[in-house]
Amino acid sequence: MKRYLTLILFVLSILIIYIGAKLQLYWSGVVAWGLALVCLIFAVYYSKYIPNEKASKKKKGI
Repeated sequence: MKRYLTLILFVLSILIIYIGAKLQLYWSGVVAWGLALVCLIFAVYYSKYIPNEKASKKKKGI
């Protein structure tokens, strides 16, 4: 499940920015970009759980 968190958080950040831009409320843009930045930071953190196929092939000797 952790390997899918990168994709989920990346899509969530895109949705947050889109919704924040469409709301046209006072400070909504700043809040949207702040939340998107937090989501992207967590996406980068969880990217270490994505399996590396090249490393697994080297371990198998292929």
